Amino acid sequence: MLNMTEECPCCSGKQYAECCGPFHRGEAVAKTAEQLMRSRFSAYAKKDIDYLYQTTHPNKRDENFRTEMEAWANRAEFTDLEILGKKQGGALDKEGKVEFIAYYRQFGEEKQMHELSRFKRYQKRWVYVDGVIE
Repeated sequence: MLNMTEECPCCSGKQYAECCGPFHRGEAVAKTAEQLMRSRFSAYAKKDIDYLYQTTHPNKRDENFRTEMEAWANRAEFTDLEILGKKQGGALDKEGKVEFIAYYRQFGEEKQMHELSRFKRYQKRWVYVDGVIE
C-alpha cells in the first residue's frame, strides 16, 4: 500500500498524493513534458511498470519492452532527480525535450544517468519517445 503523505520521488518537494500520485492512479494526465518526465521517474521509483508502459510511445514498445523496463526498475533504487533544462514541452506544444540527471543505487553503488529525453503528444497526451544518454 502506498503512503500518500510521503514526499514525491520526483523531488518536487510536494507530497506524492498531490504530485505524481494522481498521474499514476489515472486521475490526471501530465500537462507538460516535464510533468510526464517527473511522473515517469516516480514510476520507476515506485516500480509502476504499467504507468511506464502506458506513457511510452507505442512505436517504441517491442515484445521485450515491458520485461526490460521491469528488470531495470527492479535492479535500481531511484534516489534523486535533477532537472537541468527543458525545451518546449509546454501545455500547447506538440514536442518537447527535458534534460535531467537521475540518481540511483544499483548493486550497492551510487550511480547517475544524464539523459536528454524527447517527448511528443500522442492522442492528446504526452508520451516518452526516446532519449540520448550522456
